[in-house]
Amino acid sequence: MKMRLLYVVPVLFVLFLSSCTTDTLEEGPIVEADNIVLLESEILEIVNDHRTSLDMNKLLFSAVAYKYANIHTDYMISKGSLSHDNFSSRASSIASEEAVELVAENVAKNYDTAEGAFEGWYNSVNHKKTMEGDFTHTAVSVKKDQNGNFYFTQLFYRK
Repeated sequence: MKMRLLYVVPVLFVLFLSSCTTDTLEEGPIVEADNIVLLESEILEIVNDHRTSLDMNKLLFSAVAYKYANIHTDYMISKGSLSHDNFSSRASSIASEEAVELVAENVAKNYDTAEGAFEGWYNSVNHKKTMEGDFTHTAVSVKKDQNGNFYFTQLFYRK
């Protein structure tokens, strides 16, 4: 019995390898993920460039803010609309992991580029005020829903 099992496992493994290609399984999702990460880092760079042009500090990336930004972006996608729902809960969660004095967020939807999202925020008095606020850390979450719409959450906090 053990001998048969030892023979079957390599045969199934070879069949599995020959029936799948790395192009179909890996290239699509990896390329998509790379584009999302690129959008996230471009927004951070654009916001920091804007802040330094005003002689303000650059915002540092925060893994904690990123975690909660991702959770909120997923929530907005599941809801199908933009919202600041449960913001105080997010702020409290960040405060429980980091010693923060102030937390804020910007959200957006339907921009295809980092520049577009930034311009949308920049042209809104309240979003611009947040981007130019007295913060030290940030993170941006960008995700795409099943219809191809991008959702953005940027969380800011000051230590």
